[in-house]
Amino acid sequence: VQLQASGGGSVQPGGSLRLSCVASETIGGWNNMGWYRQAPGKQRELVATKRSGRDPTYARAIEGRFTISRDNAKNAVYLQMNSLNVEDTAVYYCYAKVDGNAYWGQGTLVTVSS
Repeated sequence: VQLQASGGGSVQPGGSLRLSCVASETIGGWNNMGWYRQAPGKQRELVATKRSGRDPTYARAIEGRFTISRDNAKNAVYLQMNSLNVEDTAVYYCYAKVDGNAYWGQGTLVTVSS
């Protein structure tokens, strides 16, 4: 499974971005898809994950500002990021767990600065 992420960029604090990730193969809705991020000098951390028919899981730091969604017909997962702040600056990685195997996208950089 290959994951292609897009949508990163540079924004000012308070701005918004929408990340997209498309898988090269069908990802059944029962499998987990989502996003992790890695800030400079820090470990990779969970941002949000989603299985179809279940409530998403969000990191506390982004809850209420970010929204994850999936389009199973397109094998895609999205992350709408609002009210971005400088602490959200990181490389964001798309993630999928399929039948126990973890797959990662190439990462897309999000920079929040004034």
